[in-house]
Amino acid sequence: MKPEQSVDLFDVNRLLMGEGIPFSFLAEVLLRTTVMFFILLIILRLSGKRGIKQLSVFELAIIISLGSAAGDPMFYEDVALLPAILVLIIVISLYKLITYLTGRFEKVEEFVEGKPVKLIEHGKILYKPFRKESLAYDELFSQLRQQSVSHLGQVQSAYLETSGELSIFYFPDDEVISGLPILPDIYDFPCTEFHLGTTYSCKHCGELKPDLQPSTTCPICGENEWLEASHSPRMN
Repeated sequence: MKPEQSVDLFDVNRLLMGEGIPFSFLAEVLLRTTVMFFILLIILRLSGKRGIKQLSVFELAIIISLGSAAGDPMFYEDVALLPAILVLIIVISLYKLITYLTGRFEKVEEFVEGKPVKLIEHGKILYKPFRKESLAYDELFSQLRQQSVSHLGQVQSAYLETSGELSIFYFPDDEVISGLPILPDIYDFPCTEFHLGTTYSCKHCGELKPDLQPSTTCPICGENEWLEASHSPRMN
């Protein structure tokens, strides 16, 4: 068995910089923190808006960076205080700098915060933007149902905000159009029989087609599951 190494309690050098670490390491901390901060920011931007809710990607990156920098030196004896303090100062400085730049340059703001994405227009899902966001139908329809939407024909337009929330604009009751039903007891059971004089809605994008034949392929998304379109007004 190896003999246990004794720890020199309250040793100033170990407390401030760690065992055998030179003060020049602080320059590397500056580089490490800056690189990792932007890597974290880019990864979160690429991951999409799902699950962020109420926080922008930039704010989430700040919280994670600060949490990691503040937490590690609290209970790891090999993590010194000065590098952690420097990390906190760098992250806050980056926050101040980027906040300043986003207020002056639109391109910087778009990169850091992202921009709202229109997902629904005139009662139909904008299929390509929707697929790029990697958003599940259940998530989209759940947010719509929470606002008393029972079919897409009640929605004039809807935007996925940078916070992950959905902003919805409705048709007036007297202007509601036919649309895809999104209630689970209807949506989960696509049509197996089709009738003349009936309008059907694509289960995947909301495209409307009258007088369908079985196995008709949607020209927008290429799917072939259809539901009988609804035309009811929204229940406020």
